[in-house]
Amino acid sequence: MSTKLVKWNQSADCCSWEGVTCNEGRVIGLDLTNESISGGLDNSSSLFSLQHLESLSLAYNDFNHSHEIPSEFDKLANLSYLNLSHAGFAGQIPIAISRLTRLVTLDLSIDYYFEYIYPLKPMKLESPNLKVLIQNLSELMELNLDGVLISAPGNEWCRALSSSLPNLRVLSLSFCNLSGPIDSSLRNLHSLSIIRLNGNNFSAPVPEFFADFKNLTSLDFYSCDLNGKFPEKIFQVPTLQTLGLSNNFLLEGSLPEFPPNGSLQTMVIHGTSFSGTLPSSIGNLKMLSTVGLGSCNFIGSIPDSMASLTQLKYFDISYNKFSGSIPNFSMCKNLEILYLSGNLLNGNIPDSLFSHPSLQELDLSYNQFSGQLKEFSNASSFLEYLYLDNNHLEGPIPMSIFELHGLRYLSLGSNKFNNSLNLSVIQQLKNLSYLDLSHTSLLSEYNDFNFSSLERCPTGSGNFLIFFT
Repeated sequence: MSTKLVKWNQSADCCSWEGVTCNEGRVIGLDLTNESISGGLDNSSSLFSLQHLESLSLAYNDFNHSHEIPSEFDKLANLSYLNLSHAGFAGQIPIAISRLTRLVTLDLSIDYYFEYIYPLKPMKLESPNLKVLIQNLSELMELNLDGVLISAPGNEWCRALSSSLPNLRVLSLSFCNLSGPIDSSLRNLHSLSIIRLNGNNFSAPVPEFFADFKNLTSLDFYSCDLNGKFPEKIFQVPTLQTLGLSNNFLLEGSLPEFPPNGSLQTMVIHGTSFSGTLPSSIGNLKMLSTVGLGSCNFIGSIPDSMASLTQLKYFDISYNKFSGSIPNFSMCKNLEILYLSGNLLNGNIPDSLFSHPSLQELDLSYNQFSGQLKEFSNASSFLEYLYLDNNHLEGPIPMSIFELHGLRYLSLGSNKFNNSLNLSVIQQLKNLSYLDLSHTSLLSEYNDFNFSSLERCPTGSGNFLIFFT
């Protein structure tokens, strides 16, 4: 819904309109992001009479997914910022964009997930191709063409960028049908800070020269069919904040020793062939908030230093071969997601996890935890997902479990619990929509239980999944 256009008063000076910026009575900025504009934008539009315009955003509107970007954009010769992303444009990007030689930021990205699910006329770079589009844009510092079909091999797209955009800082070419290998000419872009190349089919290793980018803060390569060994030096780039390598199943590597005061905040390498151990020096990464190491080949214990990462929100090491006990995460006050399933972890489950002040999802299933679960106080009101199934837990289920009033999913099956559970206590869990007590001996009284009370689901489906086999 429009929030700016609906307030425009035709009788007032346009320089007073929200979304309009003026200088000496001339319109130099127009921000109509997410204004629910629909229909087409053609060459006759009065927009192209705003020849003093320096900044224009039409992002997140709907120009019918059939209209090409108008060819009259070169009339806006003073533009330094142009954002037409997610606006519904389609077809060939016009040569007119290449004539906007003052551009510093160019964003023509499309919603590639939406286009994949609902195939429409794509945005593409054929004639002009990438090289022609950017050859005169030497001032460009940010280039975002996510989802635009470029279809170029590594030596072509890398050399086009390195020869024309010496000041480039942000490069985002995700899902552009690019191929590899990544050409060494890319190393000439010394100012690169953010590199997003997700969803391209490189079928090649990651070159070590990425570690030479002194200003590198973000490097994303998920689902790129990468192979070979990932350079450890890239982990150690002192400015690096985000590293994403997920779903590159042939990509090998290991985690290095992390230097003190590293900047890394997000490290996600799910679904790769990384192996080795999780070094205790990970505790040096004081800003680390997201760690995703699921479905790799890691071994060894979870270092105690993980528990000192006070910014940690998401920790997933599921489906590896980690062993040993769980560290005490009580210092990780911001922890929301803890996935440790599918490992060889053992020992007792710390009862402090059930009273953690921010934990929302806890998955300890398919491990070798044993012993009894202790009763605990201060039951969390935030915990929604609790998976303890397929372990060696024994003794009675603590009644404290049923004081976790925020629970939606509870899975306790395939353990050795031995108390006779009166299922009426489950009625205390008002939000519960999934319960697994399969392969336990808890159900001596279930014939007297009114299952209709469980036929509620917060999603509105009216279904309650329950397993008692």
